[in-house]
Amino acid sequence: MARRSAKKKSKARPRNAANGALMGMAHMLRRVRWWLLRGLAIVFVLSVVWVLLYRVIPPPGGIYIAQEHRRIGEIQRQWVPMDRIAPVMARSVIAAEDANFCLHWGFDMAEIRKVIAAGSTRGASTLSQQTAKNVFLWHGRDWSRKALESGFTLLIEVLWPKSRILEIYLNVAEFDEGVFGVEAAAQHYFRVSATNLTPTQAARLAAVLPAPKSRNAANPSDFLRRRTASIMDGAATIAQDGRADCISG
Repeated sequence: MARRSAKKKSKARPRNAANGALMGMAHMLRRVRWWLLRGLAIVFVLSVVWVLLYRVIPPPGGIYIAQEHRRIGEIQRQWVPMDRIAPVMARSVIAAEDANFCLHWGFDMAEIRKVIAAGSTRGASTLSQQTAKNVFLWHGRDWSRKALESGFTLLIEVLWPKSRILEIYLNVAEFDEGVFGVEAAAQHYFRVSATNLTPTQAARLAAVLPAPKSRNAANPSDFLRRRTASIMDGAATIAQDGRADCISG
């Protein structure tokens, strides 16, 4: 009888050891999951605080502006509040870059569907997405940046009014090599302040945004002149049909 009991005990030990190992692994996985969720929560809270901070203070710039400053040695940039930017400049940028800016929640799904249906390689980034990229992230096409851009886009749409999104965009957008923000651009190209931009000047500045290093608002090509005329028409249209109402008042 004693021998049988010893045999039973010897068989039970490996089984108990295996169960203990599994329990230990499960406990470790729970701890890892807890720390991971905690880390994600901390990152989310810090991101919210970061975005809220820029609702009330001007962003110092962004990674790309810092890179360009390091590369060329000097940049032109001067922050101006929205009430010191000609209203036609705001409408021109909306007409040129994101005609449904006041209507969408950060992503223009109708425009995205058009791009997909056409099999086009052009982007469908909204002004909100571009602002998120310029202020919080780096330039590039990798999926990690696009995922972060989507997250920050949703945050700024929730935590900033549309007028603040556009105000910040106009103060960080690149208009020429080393020229950032509409005030620096107005002085660089036309020797005027942003508040005194004419409809033609505003449309020209908006027209250079997709390719600021190769387009010149002061010496426009035939293409840029045609694009300027189109933007002027668009700016007048959105002023009449209400698509610029979110930035007025």
